[in-house]
Parts: sequence; C-alpha cells; structure tokens
Amino acid sequence: MCGIVGYIGEKEAPQLLLESLKRLEYRGYDSAGMAVIDGGKIASKRNVGKLNQLEASLLKSPLKGKVGIGHTRWATHG
Repeated sequence: MCGIVGYIGEKEAPQLLLESLKRLEYRGYDSAGMAVIDGGKIASKRNVGKLNQLEASLLKSPLKGKVGIGHTRWATHG
C-alpha cells in the first residue's frame, strides 16, 4: 500500500506535499519520500520511519521547487 500526492503551482511544493502526506499518516506507513523539480533538476529526500523523520530531514536540508510528488509506503508481508 502507498499514498501518492503531487503538486504543480506557484507555491513551494515541499511544504504542501508534506501537509498532504500528513493527511494520509493515520494509515500506519513505515516510510516516506518526495521529489521536486528545481531549476530543471530533480532533488529528492526519503526516510524510513514515520513522516516526522522526513520532516526533520527537510528541516536540516530543505528542498525547493514548485513541482513535486510525495509518497508514503506501507510494507505489507504475507
């Protein structure tokens, strides 16, 4: 299972993607990531664990861009 969100617009994408992913967080995901386009280049972040791990990583090293995609992942076994 996974949740996927995207954004194209005038605002900075990373914060909007993070807020959207938080709406999916109740589902018990075990990792999250996002990628944005900045100056024609793709920059990405991904983290194992709860969404706050990705949020902390973005605080240390922010992404910039007005186009992006974010995802959460829940590894299912069985």
